[in-house]
Amino acid sequence: MSEVKVNKITPTANCGTVTLGDSGDTIAIPAGVTLTSGGALQNSGTITNTGTISGVAITGTIDNQVNWQTTVKTSTFTASAGEGYFLNTTSGAFTINLPASPSAGDLVGIKDYANTADTNNITIGRNGSKIEGVANDFVITVEGGSITLIYVDATKGWLSTAAAKASDISNPQFVTATGGTITTSGDFKIHTFTGPGTFCVSNAGNPSGSNTVDYMTIAGGGSGANGGGGAGGYRSSGFGPSPLRGTALPVSVQGYPVVVGAGATGEPNLSTAGPNGNPSSFSSITSTAGGGGAWASVAGGSGGSGGGQAGSSYGSGAKGSGNTPPVSPPQGNPGGDKGPNGPGSAGGGGAGGTGGASSGSSGGPGGIGVANAITNSCTQYASGGSGGGDSGGPQAATPGGGGNGGTGTAAGGNGTTNTGGGGGGTRDELGATAGSNGGSGIVVIRYKFQ
Repeated sequence: MSEVKVNKITPTANCGTVTLGDSGDTIAIPAGVTLTSGGALQNSGTITNTGTISGVAITGTIDNQVNWQTTVKTSTFTASAGEGYFLNTTSGAFTINLPASPSAGDLVGIKDYANTADTNNITIGRNGSKIEGVANDFVITVEGGSITLIYVDATKGWLSTAAAKASDISNPQFVTATGGTITTSGDFKIHTFTGPGTFCVSNAGNPSGSNTVDYMTIAGGGSGANGGGGAGGYRSSGFGPSPLRGTALPVSVQGYPVVVGAGATGEPNLSTAGPNGNPSSFSSITSTAGGGGAWASVAGGSGGSGGGQAGSSYGSGAKGSGNTPPVSPPQGNPGGDKGPNGPGSAGGGGAGGTGGASSGSSGGPGGIGVANAITNSCTQYASGGSGGGDSGGPQAATPGGGGNGGTGTAAGGNGTTNTGGGGGGTRDELGATAGSNGGSGIVVIRYKFQ
């Protein structure tokens, strides 16, 4: 294909049609040249313009007709047809909204001014029209990305022209799913499972929208015996204490079974260590059940968090280990140690700390839980049950769902439902008192949906 320069053409009156160049040629109007007409310029090829065209009714396509604005934009605004804009996202991502009522042939140019669109994206707001035939906003995620859009019709809306490719902008897709109890917080959906169910993904999204989910899985807490029961294993991404945060999970179009572990049921007549709770799971994440508290000379259970050690007067059954099996970040802590003497038993381990040691006749406090706001409400979860004592009143429950420690033959308190808290311990070594129950677990899944 050749290029035809426009110099001076002087047609005679009523000369008919003047044809410039051959089929496939490009008509170039150099800088400084003005093409003026009171009639119509009919174009079925390409006119590349670096000069000026005035007074012309044009049929066809002329490249480079965007009037680039040299005032750089740094915040959200609405574009005007026929103009191009330099967008600087150094200080943060923002949106350029396309004209609200475009006409066929309207053009808008967009250029990443500071080469920061890869980290601070440029959103192209459709403002009621389609882009590339899709009723979604698009995003420039390419460093230094540039695109010129032309409005064609209601079917396709704005299409990219030769200034850039359609692949230079992306169509954000967001995770779409069902299952559990669904609530919304701003641009996020939250699925809460307090019992077994299925998280069904019908759209896996993409990186421009969302394609991962945050989670919190907490297993059922262990039962209290003499020592307090350990909290159910705690695992979470994106929320809660930063040292305990895992990584968000990618999802695909499928159903993900969700298991919510029940808390352990206490022994009807204390004669052995408390039972462990039950695990919770979602996708590749499994949280281990909390360990039961120790009884007499029988060791407490190991698990997400371990059961507390029995008091010296009972035979000093060993404490249970936490974060068993080990995962990173850790899902819990060991149970507490007994004091040097006396009937007081130690507290079970919690997600945030080891179970507290007993002191003489007094039981030890349960290991601390953790606060997590994945449900959009900051709530304490997964504390250990407090240990049983002989005097001085019951050891108070630790915030996070662990049960209080019982005194004498009074049973320890049960762990709180859907917190994974461990059951509280009691002093009774004669089998006259039932062990306490661990609290059931919970699974919460959160993702950006728009």
